[in-house]
Amino acid sequence: MYVPHSFQFKDDAEKIAFMKRYSFATIITANDNVPMATQLPFFIDDSAGKLVLSAHFAKANEQARYIETNTSLVIFSEPHAYISPAHYDRQESVPTWDYIAVHAYGKARIMEAENGKIKALEQMIQFYEEGYLQQWKSLTDKFKNGMLKGIVAFELEVTHLQGQKKLSQNKTEIERQRITAHLANSENTIEKDLAAYIKNI
Repeated sequence: MYVPHSFQFKDDAEKIAFMKRYSFATIITANDNVPMATQLPFFIDDSAGKLVLSAHFAKANEQARYIETNTSLVIFSEPHAYISPAHYDRQESVPTWDYIAVHAYGKARIMEAENGKIKALEQMIQFYEEGYLQQWKSLTDKFKNGMLKGIVAFELEVTHLQGQKKLSQNKTEIERQRITAHLANSENTIEKDLAAYIKNI
């Protein structure tokens, strides 16, 4: 990822916080120089002094066959918005796009053991809908086993983390105020989220 100095994240902790907030990401793995991609919800764990992403593919997804032998890229992105030159002072201005993205690299490890799969699923449940955990635990073993047979659960330890916050940092404070006001008044919730990020840089 090309990251101009003014668009850098403060540190990895800020990147990880962003990943946890926007945890539905795209995992990309190459096979014979052909990229394969899948959109997945991830559980992000940085509690043990390392950064580990866990998720699961459908068993039929061919990409699962290549994640242990190839480095994968997981892209976390959102929010983003078109920025009109109408907000700028200078007539000689062009449109651009403001956005935030984090790229995480690493090789994945497939969890073969049933208890590992269950742990991964329960971590996911606790993160996304803790209230569902009681219902999940009440399901029959037959149903759970059927679910487990249909997925490929994996963990990816992140070996390299990059990020970019392109939030009009190269514009004047007055111009950023105009951009923030415009996005904050949008009916698009993604643009509203971006406005908050721009306001807080």
